[in-house]
Amino acid sequence: MSLRNIPIVGFAAFSGSGKTTLVSGVIPVLRDSGLRIGVIKHAHHNFKIDTPGKDSYELRNAGAEQVLIASRERMAWVRESVEEQEPTLEELLNIYTGEELDLIIVEGFKHEPFTKIEVHRSTIKRPLLASTDSHIIAVATDSPDTLDVNVEVLDLDNFTEIAQFILEKMREKTLTLAF
Repeated sequence: MSLRNIPIVGFAAFSGSGKTTLVSGVIPVLRDSGLRIGVIKHAHHNFKIDTPGKDSYELRNAGAEQVLIASRERMAWVRESVEEQEPTLEELLNIYTGEELDLIIVEGFKHEPFTKIEVHRSTIKRPLLASTDSHIIAVATDSPDTLDVNVEVLDLDNFTEIAQFILEKMREKTLTLAF
């Protein structure tokens, strides 16, 4: 299956807005609808998924540039990167080539051209991305009555409402990439 055929929706916001909490709440609702979901999360700093003492950590720490650890239940791939630039969303999406997915959720990559839902918390005191990003199709917020935007406004704490919005956009075939 080509990535061009897999619906893609992003959750974009400034740090501390609650993107991961929202995505973690929406995924089970979407899975209950029968969807197979892949996630790409952007990180701005050095992060580790393996911990000292575990085999994957010890092998990577010993100098392996790539470690793929697998069982019948789970697989994880850790690849050291010495790139001078952050990987693009398109480069990361190509990792999913051939996977059996119904939806890819992207957390972050707020400046990339693809369909996104903005996560906006009034306490963060940052400008709305939706006012300058034409790829934002909705704003999930904790203060829906105070926003003046030309896109759908969703309740940040209502995971079912947000999942239903995504399912509707999937039926309309409007969750797409612009590159």
